Amino acid sequence: MDKLISRTPAPLPAFQRLTGWRLFIASVIGRSYPRVVGMQREKSWLLFDVLLPLLSVAAYVFIYRAIKAPAEYVGFVVIGGAMTAFWLNVLWSMSSQLYWEKQTGNLALYIIAPNSMMSILLGMALGGMVSTTLRALMIITVGSWMFGVTYAVSSFWQLLLVFTLTMTALYGMGMMTASVFLLLSREAWHIANLAQEPVYLASGFYFPIRSFPFWVAAGASLIPLTMGMDAIRQLVFPSGASLGFASVSFEIAVLCVLCALFLAGAKLLLDYMEKLAIREGRLTESRR
Repeated sequence: MDKLISRTPAPLPAFQRLTGWRLFIASVIGRSYPRVVGMQREKSWLLFDVLLPLLSVAAYVFIYRAIKAPAEYVGFVVIGGAMTAFWLNVLWSMSSQLYWEKQTGNLALYIIAPNSMMSILLGMALGGMVSTTLRALMIITVGSWMFGVTYAVSSFWQLLLVFTLTMTALYGMGMMTASVFLLLSREAWHIANLAQEPVYLASGFYFPIRSFPFWVAAGASLIPLTMGMDAIRQLVFPSGASLGFASVSFEIAVLCVLCALFLAGAKLLLDYMEKLAIREGRLTESRR
């Protein structure tokens, strides 16, 4: 009898149900994990993600050299080419994500899960940002080496703050537009295609936005990348301040406002989408 008792397995620990902020953090980690691991499965994608943006960067560099533009413009192009990785990640892996999840049948699971949609999208954002940051660093490294770009960072802490605020506002905008794209149903694909190239122009990916008329540049500042790239260029190039649209401190304040605006908008739209799904059993604005 003693031997039988000794061989009896120990009882399993009681399951602890996560709630509140613990559930939120666990959801963020759980949703970001597949994207961090997934980038290691198709290593060939990394080559194309770096090579293709470098082609457009090289085209602008040769144009600026042909017209004898200031040398800083070459650095502007390299940084702009690196930031395209973040914009494409937000556009295709954030804004369109809920629409694609609906097409594959996973969205219903997200809706009925006890965690919030905000935590799911935040996990997607953090997981995608890891691979996107790696691609952006490779573009800057290779582009700077190819075209002889040098940098002179005037304030590392301001640079880190600007980058953090830019990414927060940008991915907040991605979370907000994810609900909009989903509610518009089939039009999401067309809107995503339509938004890709105009943002390259409006945000000044390959030139300083100071080249625009004042009100055009001010309107383009609603896109977080516009203020973010302008401030980054001012902080990493000696003559960047002379080509900037506004002072770095002012642009940091604008980015803080955009962070609050887009995160609040994302929360409101995601809550509306969940209520729509629960109350009416549909996830689009089109009436049946």
